[in-house]
Amino acid sequence: MTFATTLFSVVALAVAGTSALILPLGNSNLTFPNVTESGLSARGVQAPGQGTFDGFFWTNFVTSGFDLIFTNIAGGQYEAQWSGSGDFVVGQGFNPGSKTKVITYSASWQPNSASAAILSVYGWSTSPLVEYYINEEANNFNLGTANSGTTHKGTVVSDGGTYDIYEHQQVNQPSIQGTATFQQYISVRQSKRTSGTVTVANHVNAWAALGMPLGTMNYQVVAVEGLSSSGQATVTVS
Repeated sequence: MTFATTLFSVVALAVAGTSALILPLGNSNLTFPNVTESGLSARGVQAPGQGTFDGFFWTNFVTSGFDLIFTNIAGGQYEAQWSGSGDFVVGQGFNPGSKTKVITYSASWQPNSASAAILSVYGWSTSPLVEYYINEEANNFNLGTANSGTTHKGTVVSDGGTYDIYEHQQVNQPSIQGTATFQQYISVRQSKRTSGTVTVANHVNAWAALGMPLGTMNYQVVAVEGLSSSGQATVTVS
C-alpha cells in the first residue's frame, strides 16, 4: 500500500516523518525475483517479491524491521505470521485484475489487539494511475482517515454493507510506474468483516460517479498489511 511510500523505503520515510501506511505493492524501480508456479512446491514460504503460485498472482513486501513468514499454501490461499516494527504487505489475487470481478474471501484474522493491521481488496490502474482499496477489516487503524488531506466523497452500499468513500492525492511518491503523483481511491466498510464477497464493479461505478475513474487494470489482490504489529492471518481468495 502507499500511504506515502513503498515498503522498501519505509525506513527513510519514517525518518522524514511521512505517513507509512498505504504502501504500493509494486514499483517499476524495484527488482523482484522472477518466480513462477513451475519453480514452486505445492506449499512454499516466499521471500519478498512477486510471482505466481498455482495460477494466482502473489506479492510479498516487508521492511527490515519485521519478522515475517509469508507462505503460499495453495492457489488462492496464503498465510502470514508477523512481528516487529515497520511495514509489510502480502496478498494473493490476480494480474491483471478486473473492474467487474466478484471476489469471495475468508480470513482467519488474528492480529494482536494493539496492532495496526488491515484486510483489503487492493490494486492499481494505469491511465490514469490510481491506487485503490476496498477495506474490509481494520484492527486498531482507520484506513480512511490515516492521511491528512483525505477527502470523504460519499458512500456506496454493496454486498450487505455501507462503505465510506475517500480520495487522497499522493505527490511524488513511489508507484508501479516509478515516482509519480497519483490518486488513491478508498472504500472503507463501516461494519467490519473477515469473510464475504466483494463486488468490485459496485465500487468502481460509485467512484466513477464521484469523478474518480479507474483506467487499465493492473494487479488486484486480497492483501494483509501490518504496521508495527504482530499477529497471524490465513486468507483464502476465490
